[in-house]
Amino acid sequence: MKVHHIGKENSILNKFLTEIRDVAIQKDSLRFRRNIERIGEVLGYELSKILPYSLNKTTTSLGVKETNLFTENVVLCSVLRAGLPLHNGLLNYFDDAENAFISAYRHHPNKDEDFEIIVEYFASPSIDNKTVLLVDPMLATGRSLVAVHEALLKYGKPKQIHIVSVIGSSEGVAFVNDNFPENTTLWIADIDAELNNKGYIIPGLGDAGDLAFGEKM
Repeated sequence: MKVHHIGKENSILNKFLTEIRDVAIQKDSLRFRRNIERIGEVLGYELSKILPYSLNKTTTSLGVKETNLFTENVVLCSVLRAGLPLHNGLLNYFDDAENAFISAYRHHPNKDEDFEIIVEYFASPSIDNKTVLLVDPMLATGRSLVAVHEALLKYGKPKQIHIVSVIGSSEGVAFVNDNFPENTTLWIADIDAELNNKGYIIPGLGDAGDLAFGEKM
């Protein structure tokens, strides 16, 4: 798996990352969602550079202009609910993409730190021979993404998989690398070194779903 750690380079992306991490700024849920969306736009732009392109001719009122346009059939697949702002950012750029949504959450059967990933809701078009952008803002342990990928394969075999995340842990990135096929590329804004004993990224930013949409029961 090839990893593109976009936040390593100096860019406006670092401003958005700083604001979603800042405990004072992130209290504004509207701004938090918008910053996640803008990060999605940046990652989508970077991702678009490596898609296959072909020559397209556009007729203007004064002549014909040749331009290279990407030719892939793209499916955006987002993990509910935290993935929605990131999904919107990507959809701003891949506006003719098909869309898939899946619910995946941690279940603690013994009320302790051990958990399993439960996948319940899934709505998806066929992904057979298409380019899938698998969208999940927080790549903590990586187990949710692996569970989602296994469920996704019921809808076909994709040509390429691009995982799009905002913040991940080194451990989670390694787990995804070990459990996804070779035709997978990770696009991630930033990578933190640690997970705590509950499987949350340190320093991370907290629960992205709660910060975007409010605390859940």
